[in-house]
Parts: sequence; structure tokens; C-alpha cells
Amino acid sequence: MTRAEQPSRRTVLAAAVAAAAAGAAGPAAAADATGRTAKAPSAAAQKAAAGLVDNHAWTSYADWRGGTAEGTHAVAGARPGLAIKAAQGRTDYRDPHTGTTATWEYARWTSPVHRLAVPSTEVIASWNARTPAGTWLQVELRGTYSDGTDTPWYVMGRWAAGDQDIRRTSVDDQSDGKSSIWTDTFAVDDAASGLRLASYRLRLTLYRKPGTKATPTVWRLGAMGSDVPDRFTVPASQPALARELAVPRYSQEIHAGQYPEYDNGGEAWCSPTSSQMIIEYWGHKPSAEALSWVNPAYADPQVCHAARFTFDYQYEGCGNWPFNAAYAATYEGLQGVVTRLHSLTDLETLIAAGIPVITSQSFLASELTGAGYGTSGHLMTVIGFTADGDVIANDPASPDNDAVRRVYKRREWENIWLRTKRYNAAGNVASGTGGVCYLYFPAAPTARQRKALETVGVR
Repeated sequence: MTRAEQPSRRTVLAAAVAAAAAGAAGPAAAADATGRTAKAPSAAAQKAAAGLVDNHAWTSYADWRGGTAEGTHAVAGARPGLAIKAAQGRTDYRDPHTGTTATWEYARWTSPVHRLAVPSTEVIASWNARTPAGTWLQVELRGTYSDGTDTPWYVMGRWAAGDQDIRRTSVDDQSDGKSSIWTDTFAVDDAASGLRLASYRLRLTLYRKPGTKATPTVWRLGAMGSDVPDRFTVPASQPALARELAVPRYSQEIHAGQYPEYDNGGEAWCSPTSSQMIIEYWGHKPSAEALSWVNPAYADPQVCHAARFTFDYQYEGCGNWPFNAAYAATYEGLQGVVTRLHSLTDLETLIAAGIPVITSQSFLASELTGAGYGTSGHLMTVIGFTADGDVIANDPASPDNDAVRRVYKRREWENIWLRTKRYNAAGNVASGTGGVCYLYFPAAPTARQRKALETVGVR
């Protein structure tokens, strides 16, 4: 089973260009294997799809003082956080990617129960943190189903900003027969059964080397739950904005063959390349010292840096959604979350407030005019809209930086991003991401930015 076929609808975020030849030969998006046109969603389904996302996060001093603390404490300040106060025990951790076993002190914090406004088929966690040398963290989720039973504690990620102490990793083979973890996504195994996740708690475990005073500091911890109906097409939105943001342009393709230990090199780096564009839009960049490991002959070394420090050693790729958001938030004054949006109207709201958006989509070459390739999963940065309402995107799957800026037809782009079902090049039903995106924005947003974020459900 490929990642694109998994029931979580999580798509392969690897080689966008590698799929171009197959994509060009495939059937039209709205036709099934027999050539019939797929039915548009009913009015009832369209109405239901308009509000099926629940975002929640713990970010304030009061938030961190709530929940259940086991050796952690709330840290006040302009950006309140959670840190280790006194270790509650020690544990040995064998890193599956290095074979090294080390002893760590730890402290824990468990959130209050969050009851989902949208009983969900999928949940994706996000976190923003600082992990100095000698520290790391683990995020877990435990939920209660709509039938009253509980999930186990699922590991949503073991993470550090660096890669010297542990290798950041997702954890495979987690399931209770009702739900499973697909890399970074909790998913109900059989959504058609009607079973949903009704509520959840998140548990944060902070680790440090024994005998030190070092501590991770976590500023944001939350999750996005959703129940997006299966759909091959989505309603068309009406253009309402003409604006373009000045976002740096970087090509992943100029890095092809560089550092193949990180997801086979640049040709698969759509996610970190997109992340780097927006990080620099907000005025941040790795220091010369941080980039000293990169071959000086390589252009745009910060893209190589982003690939290394978003890499998931279990997934063996740079497309872990929460890891990209967490990487962005390692830059002072930035926050990063993974969410779903409902339409291009939501994107227009964010662009109007000066917030570009990284979106995930999959498509055949014939489904996106001007792309020139097809893909089972690809990230782009939406930076604006033309006067006709078409999408202006920085597409990293471009031959060089000058070619990164693209204009894509609004209706085509909206459908390939928001649908949850599609037909692949072989004519078989495959998954779509259902509006998944990354949002990176200031830790202290302006009033206009805050209002735009709240409009799309992010606080």
C-alpha cells in the first residue's frame, strides 16, 4: 500500500516531478474508470463541508497552569510557555535510527480534555518549541470515541530542533483496531461506520540529559480535528481579492542530487522549500554559522538546511506536516500550525492580512494548466490572486528560482487542493488532502492578522 492509498488520505509528499510522465497520461479529474462524470456534491454535503474543522491550542500562561503537571511549570513572559521544573524520573531511550541508547530525565504535562466541536475522522497535532542541545520532546494523543471507548496513548511525534541528540521521528504501527496513526495523522479506520473521535487530550513529555538544567520550552501545543466528507469536486468560490505578497522564490529542483540522505535530495524538497520561502518572508534566515555545514558551492543553502531540519527519519522524508510547522517556529517570533481551510475565500482572507499559505495538493498534469507535471502529493506557497481571481503560487517544482512564480486557474487549483478523492493516472481512486495547509505567522500578530486567523479558526 502506498502512502497515497492509505485511508488517512495522507498523500506522498515526495517527488512531484518524478510523477510528471505518469500524470500527463491519466484520465480527466472528474471522470471515473468507465468514463462517467463524477457527481458534484449535494447541497447538503456542501453545507456540511463548510464547517467541519476544529482547531484548538494551548498557548497562554493560564493554559499552561491548567491541565496536569508532573514536574513541569508555566513560564510567564511575552510568549508564555511550559518547561521542566523538576524531573519526575529517568528512562532509557533507544534511538531506532542510530541504535544508540541513552538515559534521559523527563517531566510531563497533560492537557485538559478538549471536546471536539467537530467529531472527527482525522486529527493532526502541531507544536512550537525550543529544544536546546541535550533536550527533546514527545507529543502524544489519547481520545474518546463517539461510542464511549478510549484510544491508547498514540505518539504523534518525537521531536528536536537539531539532530545530534535524537533523530526526530514519527512512529509507525500504532493502531487499536478502530483508528491508526499514519505518520503525522490520527485517522479513524472506517469513517463510513460513523465512528468519530469525540474528544482528546494531548500529553507532552519533556526530556533532558540527567544532571543538567537544560529544558525544552513549548509555546504552543494543539491539534486540528476534521470530518471532511469524501468528494471528487468542491463548490466554486467567487473571486474577492486582487493582491500579491512579496514572498521570496526558491526552486527545489536546483538542489536535485544534493544531500540525498535527506529524502533523495532536492527533487523531493517541496515542503521545506515552501517553508523556507515563508520563513524569509517574515524576515528570518539561518545564520552563517548555522549554514556552515552546507557545501559552499550550493546556491540557497538555507533550503538544504530546512530539508535537514524537517527530515523525519521514520517517514524518510521532509514532508511531515507538524515537523515543518515546528521548524518554522524555531525562528524567534514565529508560530506554525497545520490546519485545513474550506475554500479559496479563506485563503483570500489570509492574503488580505499579509499571511501567505502553504498548501498540499495532488493532481494529474492535465488537471492543472501550466504546471507541466503531475504528482501524488506536492506543496506550494500561495502568495496572492490576480484581478481575475486566479491563484498566484510560488511553485518550488520549477527549474530555477526565476520560474517559481506561477499563475494557476482558480477553478482547477481550488478543486485539486480541496477534494478528498481523485483519479490517478491508472484510473483508480486515490486520495486528496481535503484542504490541508501550513500557516506561519507572527507570535504577536497585528490586529488585522489576528482577525484573519480567527476567521479561519486559528487562535
